[in-house]
Amino acid sequence: MRSIVSFYICYLLCLCLGLACMVCVCLWNSRWRGGFAWDGSAIQFNWHPVLMVTGLVVLYGNGAVLYRVPMTWGQNKLPWKLLHATLMLLALVLSIVGLCAVFDYHNAKNIPNLYSLHSWIGIAATALFAIQWVVGAAGFLLPCSPTSLRKLLKPVHVWMGVSILSLSIAACISGINEKLFFVLKGNAGGAQPYANLPPEALLGNSLGVLIVAFGLVVLKILSNHKWQRPDSRPEDMVYTPLLQEENE
Repeated sequence: MRSIVSFYICYLLCLCLGLACMVCVCLWNSRWRGGFAWDGSAIQFNWHPVLMVTGLVVLYGNGAVLYRVPMTWGQNKLPWKLLHATLMLLALVLSIVGLCAVFDYHNAKNIPNLYSLHSWIGIAATALFAIQWVVGAAGFLLPCSPTSLRKLLKPVHVWMGVSILSLSIAACISGINEKLFFVLKGNAGGAQPYANLPPEALLGNSLGVLIVAFGLVVLKILSNHKWQRPDSRPEDMVYTPLLQEENE
């Protein structure tokens, strides 16, 4: 009972941190960066951090811990499989749209693409995420998927999930820092330099801290064996095709 209470405390913290991340990134880009549009201008770029933080970190992290929620234990696994896949697909779509926003903006302004470490990590995270989703859907959702393939994919799927989340966090915090260095140079326009830690820099840094904190809570939930779905233990594993899922 104490373990379940501890889980829900961590899970509530996870939800609150995820919401705080989305509020901060939206506030930053609406108040200090001019709002949102899709016209090739600088404010089109603002969709990039909002969609990447929301999709690649917050939705992804919440989708990853879905199977740990005790209320899902002892129930038919099928609805939770579908919800997990849906959340991850939504996260992937938002991430792809976020990439389209920055590529379209760069092309409109003749700015080079994929030259920074931030962009390399972000592209790697999104590409691996897309591969992970396709392979996961084929391996765990298709009725024709053999049991042997599921057994082979399960540990790889879990490891890849944690790796993608880690890459996503690294991409987001490096992107926040990169953006703050670009816009807070302390020259024309009256903006204070980043070194003076003006309000925009304070909010951006706080957003980075919240993203790291969210990731650490998600990793804590995923790494605690007491919070694993009971049928995920090796001695209790049952691999059945999607259309044959029974109460587990």
